Amino acid sequence: MEEFEIKFLEVDVPEMEKKLLAIDAQKIGEYFYKRRHFDYPDLRLDKNHEWVRVRDEGDKVVMTHKKRINPREHVKDSIIHEIEIEVSDYDKTCNILLAIGMVEKNYQESKRIKYKKGNVEYDIDFWPELKPYLEIEGESMEEVTTAAQQLGFDIKDSVKYTAWHMYKDKEINLLDYQQITFNGLVKK
Repeated sequence: MEEFEIKFLEVDVPEMEKKLLAIDAQKIGEYFYKRRHFDYPDLRLDKNHEWVRVRDEGDKVVMTHKKRINPREHVKDSIIHEIEIEVSDYDKTCNILLAIGMVEKNYQESKRIKYKKGNVEYDIDFWPELKPYLEIEGESMEEVTTAAQQLGFDIKDSVKYTAWHMYKDKEINLLDYQQITFNGLVKK
């Protein structure tokens, strides 16, 4: 599945929630996420711009394989294909991956406030050491662009990259950290 998403960095959360309600987006909930990323000991997935993630979303647990398509050096807008399944147990799923020879690359926490209108999801995301940002995801780039404009954003101010890139912009290399939590970042 191809994701069509864009992000707007450093949003004012109360103002953004007012704007979302003004366009009749429905608040779905507030979530605390914990996730573990896995690879093989030789980091072959990382070398191929892929990763496996197990994420506890509070109301469900999902395991995902993601792969950047046509990644280029210093470009933050590559397309990401993903395969995702819902699993029943966070710890057991992680233990299966470890049992087949994978290793944990790191553990991460984040928080999310989720809104939805039609096919479009609006996520206000919070990560340790980063300012809150808005992610808009839909079934097409046109749909996402229209949703952004309804909130008063200029599409040229959007970014199409991940939290990993946001940390990199702050000169924080997530590969150097075993844990990224709201209690602090723990180096390997």
